[in-house]
Formats: sequence, C-alpha cells, structure tokens
Amino acid sequence: MNMTPVPMMAIALRLLPQQDLKTELDALAIAQNLEAACIFTCVGSLTRAVLRLAGQSEPTTYDGRFEIVSLVGLLSRHGSHYHMAIADDTGRTLGGHVLSGCQIYTTAEIVLGILPHARFGRELDPATGYRELAIEPLEPLDPPTG
Repeated sequence: MNMTPVPMMAIALRLLPQQDLKTELDALAIAQNLEAACIFTCVGSLTRAVLRLAGQSEPTTYDGRFEIVSLVGLLSRHGSHYHMAIADDTGRTLGGHVLSGCQIYTTAEIVLGILPHARFGRELDPATGYRELAIEPLEPLDPPTG
C-alpha cells in the first residue's frame, strides 16, 4: 500500500428543501473545479431516498421522512461516489449507493474535506466491471517531519 500524507482544507454547505442531494454535490464538484474531496459529515433529512442496495442492479426508491444517519463519499469533477444510511420514523435504518432523486426535506448540512494535492479519477476496473477510484498526486509533497 502506498500512502502519501497531504494537507487538507474544509468547506461547509447547506442544501435546502427539495434540492437533490447527489445532483447538488456533483454540481458543486464541477463548479468548484474539485479534483479530490471527501465528505466529513452530513446531518439532514429526506422526503425521498433513491439507493442502489447491495447486490442489486436497479435503484430502490423510498418515500417518507428520513433522517440522514450517515453520508460518506468521494467527490471529484471527474466523477463521484456516495453511500448513505437513512433512518425512518421507527428508527429502522437502511443504506446503499446514492443515486439522483434523493430529495432534501428540511436541510442537509455537509462538511467536505478538500485535498488540494490529489486528483480522484474513475477508471474501468476489469475485475469489478465498475469505474473505480484512481488516485493521482498533483504535485510532490515534502515528507512530514516530526
């Protein structure tokens, strides 16, 4: 495993009612010309969740009121990948791969980490059949001291 420590910046944003979670995050990555970013945290709620569940090829849509329990993912103007867990009014929790159509109910308060010295791309992996993460350093970094 090859790892390189990189400095990071953070930005915070709030999505509003009826905005599409995935569409807005993808648009932000393009508008801000993000090469590499990650989701630190998200607090919010949805009226619709569209997820691809484990082992499924088609999306599943859930309508109701859901709390976002967890949102994780990687953002890049070259392609992003998000997973989310939501809880319903009984506390039942489910999760999966986030697809377009996840509609904000009251808010989604999100903190992103920006990695200014990396580029996240997506390349077809013949072993999985999916466009998987490809990490590229943008400039050499001095090794950490200490």
